[in-house]
Amino acid sequence: MILTGVKKKLGDFILDIDNFTISYPGVYGLIGPNGSGKSTLAKIIAGLLEPDSGGVNTEGLLQRDITYLGRKPYMMDDTVYNNLVYPLELRNIEPDQKLVNEYLDKMKFSNRSKERAKGLSGGEQQKLAFLRAIIFKPKLIIADEAMTAMDMESLDLFEKTILEEQKNENSIWIIISHQMPHIKNICSQIYFMHEGKVSEAAHS
Repeated sequence: MILTGVKKKLGDFILDIDNFTISYPGVYGLIGPNGSGKSTLAKIIAGLLEPDSGGVNTEGLLQRDITYLGRKPYMMDDTVYNNLVYPLELRNIEPDQKLVNEYLDKMKFSNRSKERAKGLSGGEQQKLAFLRAIIFKPKLIIADEAMTAMDMESLDLFEKTILEEQKNENSIWIIISHQMPHIKNICSQIYFMHEGKVSEAAHS
């Protein structure tokens, strides 16, 4: 994945990325202060925002191979189960019931699949949104502060699941988080943003 000459102006803020490249599958961290442009960059990579100039080369990945997971997930006014399998329906993929059941069990939704998703707590909705984001096996996953409402036990489970999914699917994960221990636990490389620029990269 390569970003070249990407600029985006939003009010007084300007995102200005000369070159940003992720060459290999893995788990990457993106950190920086509020307002540094992390979410803007993430949404441009995900195809949710158009840059004013420059381009994003996802090297053969289609939009259907990319997913963006935000802080406040949208829940359809439907059951836990139907929210989970919705990305499969969009892609005309028949749900693998064994996999669906494994995912439900992993996040302790096995006995709650018929509950209304909008009735879940904030942390539970983040868990369901996480499963929904990976159930179709995307190749590029961007998690933008997607674990803010997690307790430590859930965060540990997320870390384990991310590493398992990345290894099994040979995918690229970009994790945006203010939780440095979490970033250091799972990311092989960390990128720093400041005032709209990717200023530094370091190995964790």
